[in-house]
Amino acid sequence: MSIKDGESSIKAVMFRMSNMRLRFEPENGMKVIIRGRVSVFERDGQYQLYIDDMQPEGAGELAIAFEQLKAKLAAKGIFDPEIKKEIPAMPQRVGVVTSDTGAAVHDIINIISRRFPLTELVLAPVQVQGAQAAGQIADAIDRFNRLKGADVLIVGRGGGSAEDLWAFNEEIVAMAIYRSEIPVISAVGHETDFTISDFAADLRAPTPSAAAELAVPDIRDQAALVNAYYLSCLDSITADVEVRQQSLDIISQRLEYLNPQTVIDNKIQILDMLSQKINDKMNEIFTSKSNSFYQTVQKIDALNPLKVMTRGYAVVYNNSKPVSSVKEVNTGDKLKIRLSDGEISATVS
Repeated sequence: MSIKDGESSIKAVMFRMSNMRLRFEPENGMKVIIRGRVSVFERDGQYQLYIDDMQPEGAGELAIAFEQLKAKLAAKGIFDPEIKKEIPAMPQRVGVVTSDTGAAVHDIINIISRRFPLTELVLAPVQVQGAQAAGQIADAIDRFNRLKGADVLIVGRGGGSAEDLWAFNEEIVAMAIYRSEIPVISAVGHETDFTISDFAADLRAPTPSAAAELAVPDIRDQAALVNAYYLSCLDSITADVEVRQQSLDIISQRLEYLNPQTVIDNKIQILDMLSQKINDKMNEIFTSKSNSFYQTVQKIDALNPLKVMTRGYAVVYNNSKPVSSVKEVNTGDKLKIRLSDGEISATVS
């Protein structure tokens, strides 16, 4: 290349070991800040600048790299709204691609467990920043698809600097999201953070917590919906019975004017058959809806943590905080052990 200012120019070269570290693609006319050394290119007898590092002037390297990749993928149709997949209304299994040590995974677990405890959570722990992060994230997405391991995927991490979030701006991650047959919800950083993954995903959530809320319904809303269906069916059956009763009354009135006993007996028999069919249908509908309702109630009741405690499990508290590891207590600590029917005070010995 040639490096120019307003009055002069010099030949320059940047070898592969140096330019492979660039996150942006230099373009003609771009203003840059260069660090390197000057030496003579013996073949041509010319001075030449050997470039070790190059940074864009003004806009940061990451900002330029972001816009260049965004434009490249947009031209390929990666972000087209027409290819976005619909998020399932009631997923049986939610896959999560994030760090297993960050706050994001705990927020997702807590929210999904509260909103829809019937859903199974599958975590693929990955690095979410650093040189290996993008490859691990893309591999996890591909693995979920190969194994058909989830109905919907949440891919993301908590907040951080632009450098911290950069793994989700890599092309390898965007392409993994694009080819995923499982719908993907992107949840990277805070509400004001935007990454390439957000544009490639089927749905963007402003935070990991919001992604958990978008991934599953609220079981309380579902219970209310079941009850509404039950009441609607009941009203429909009642209205149907009333209409048929009115028809029976009309027929009965007409029978009063029909004196031949045979005709009367036939009409009565028909009425009895109709009445039996109505009762059978009512009983069938009531039984079906009742069974469905009670099955849902039993599923919810089976997930009640107090049920687990009645089978001999307990929760240990240290200073009102749940203890999940022996590393969280010391000899002499005063503990509270919560059982299904009360509490026990204990001292660590």
